[in-house]
Amino acid sequence: MLKDFFVTGPFDDGDPVTGHYYETASNVPDRAQVWGYSDRLSYAPGDRLALHVMGKGPTARLVIRRDGIKPQTVLEREIACGFVPTPADCSERGCGWPEALALTIPTDWRSGVYAFSLTVPGHTSEGMFVVRAAKPTAKILMLLATGTWCAYNDWGGSNHYQGLSGTRGDDFAAEVSIHRPWAKGFVRWPDDAPRIPHESPLLRKPEYPHMDYARANGISKKYASSGWAAFEKPFALWCEEQGIALDYATQHDLHRDPALADGYERMLIVGHDEYWTWEMRDHLDAWLDRGGKLARFAGNFFWQTRLSDDLATQICYKYRAPKEDPTQDLSRLTNYWDNPKTGRPAVATMGLTGAMGVYAGWSRCAAHGTGGFILYRPQHWSLTDSGLGYGDVLGRDSRIFAYEVDGIDYTMDQGLPYPAEGTGLAGDLTIVALSPATTLSHSTGAHDADPFIGTLDAEEVALNVYGAVTPETVGRASRGNGCIAEYRRGKGAVYNAASCEWVAGLIKHDAPVERVTRRVLTGAWG
Repeated sequence: MLKDFFVTGPFDDGDPVTGHYYETASNVPDRAQVWGYSDRLSYAPGDRLALHVMGKGPTARLVIRRDGIKPQTVLEREIACGFVPTPADCSERGCGWPEALALTIPTDWRSGVYAFSLTVPGHTSEGMFVVRAAKPTAKILMLLATGTWCAYNDWGGSNHYQGLSGTRGDDFAAEVSIHRPWAKGFVRWPDDAPRIPHESPLLRKPEYPHMDYARANGISKKYASSGWAAFEKPFALWCEEQGIALDYATQHDLHRDPALADGYERMLIVGHDEYWTWEMRDHLDAWLDRGGKLARFAGNFFWQTRLSDDLATQICYKYRAPKEDPTQDLSRLTNYWDNPKTGRPAVATMGLTGAMGVYAGWSRCAAHGTGGFILYRPQHWSLTDSGLGYGDVLGRDSRIFAYEVDGIDYTMDQGLPYPAEGTGLAGDLTIVALSPATTLSHSTGAHDADPFIGTLDAEEVALNVYGAVTPETVGRASRGNGCIAEYRRGKGAVYNAASCEWVAGLIKHDAPVERVTRRVLTGAWG
């Protein structure tokens, strides 16, 4: 049974995987409820923070805490709130609720992710915002994947995967707003919730335990796909345990500020890292070329997006872009980075691309595969104290090679992989480890066909990257891989351990995974 404030969408078939069910406000004035969102995703000390709130008044209890191993309460007070209607298109255009609190970010609020709770009798909701450092206080800047957070947030009914504004069951919203609450599960990981990777049973329809859990417990079906709680938070908590200091900023900050990472020795990206704007890439590329070092323990570098001038709306037409995106500049088409029309292949920035990898460890996509990265160059500096050798599998037991991964077209010579010619690299790439991945959920017949992934992903890559859907291009699109690679461009470098689920190795304290992570974050490169 769906919990309070969960409703079914117009295309809901009752299935936890294919159904459309989502969290939203009630337009019944006397319903016990309270919701809120911040006017921006991040702030620096001295910036004005505004919280917009709607609920059954006359007041709500607000608590703001800096998240961490021991959350630090920085503000607790009653604030005024009252009922106002929520627009049907709130997930695309914003909720438009009144401002209930405004404050200047104090100078003693340390950089971090700040979670807030709002409570009235009978209901509590949660939100979050980021506080940046006025100037670097750590050597490492964690860049939060807010482009992907926004794409997956389904509060109000629409995101970049499903939506309310269309007429087909597979419609999604090309525009999504930050002026709405975060879906349940994005701020705080649900108790006992499963992560995505699992081995689906053979010769039966694939299973999706995380979405079964979501529907049964009234939380977002995307809770395990994106958000602070799923990936960045457990990585940040591990860093805190290890004494590795971090400052925090968002991709939206990188979009607007070309000097965001100046003064930092390293930048860190974690988890599900799928959506980027042209400007984000410009500013990251320039920082790398000046000598920056990016440690990326993340996967699925895939879609180009645009942001509105106020950074409040994210735009991505995805596979509909060639026909529907109104831009006249084909290089800014909000489609695959690897669509030849953009002229800017994904590998030019990250060294690897989601279009050469994508799925592993779930559905029927390499679900019974390695679970970890097969090592080909164990002598690489990042692996010197891992204890593993050629052909060993890093992270097998903790299943770090899973969900979505990035790879590259490659050739083999004397037992070693090398990037293929013509991939679009802007520097030298060393493939350290590599395992197979795929966009195709195979089946032997109707009894075990996957209604969720199936063949559509492989066909979309074939069409948008290779120009046509043929047996040859679908085969090419479906035979992917995921890599650990070192990419040198300009004076800088990217260490790309390209899997969303790398953090699972830290959650489970997989010793070799922890050793590699610690060396990449704190040791000398090269």
